[in-house]
Amino acid sequence: MQVTSSAFDEGGMIPTQCTADGKNVSPSLAWSGAPATTKSLALICDDPDAPRAQAWVHWVLFNLPPDKHELSEAIGQDETLADGARQGKNDFNKIGYGGPSPPRGPAHRYFFKVYALDTLLDLKPGATKQQVESAMKGHVLAKGELMGKYGRS
Repeated sequence: MQVTSSAFDEGGMIPTQCTADGKNVSPSLAWSGAPATTKSLALICDDPDAPRAQAWVHWVLFNLPPDKHELSEAIGQDETLADGARQGKNDFNKIGYGGPSPPRGPAHRYFFKVYALDTLLDLKPGATKQQVESAMKGHVLAKGELMGKYGRS
């Protein structure tokens, strides 16, 4: 699968409006290449460069309809979106997207990973990345990712 954004290119800088230093809105994302047998899609955004043992989770979204191929900028903080997709809890302990907010220093990498699944996930809104990854085990048909960077000097 291929994941793109009109906000930044692969390996490019995430715009300030999509970070805690700006409006903290989710970037627009688009994807292609999901298999025809896809029953749902999931998205996880995390920062493996966070100064801790596990990657810092910025966004968890699951049960996106299989015919969905994009997300517009500034998805709200609703637990359930109009299309039935459910948002999980990020490591800011909030539902929905939480933009980059790294400590001063080198830029961090943020991976927006989209998964095509052969099932709907039987999870409630507010599920964690770990719960979503556990529920996805054995159900991933394809995966794509887009990496953007953000740092504070």
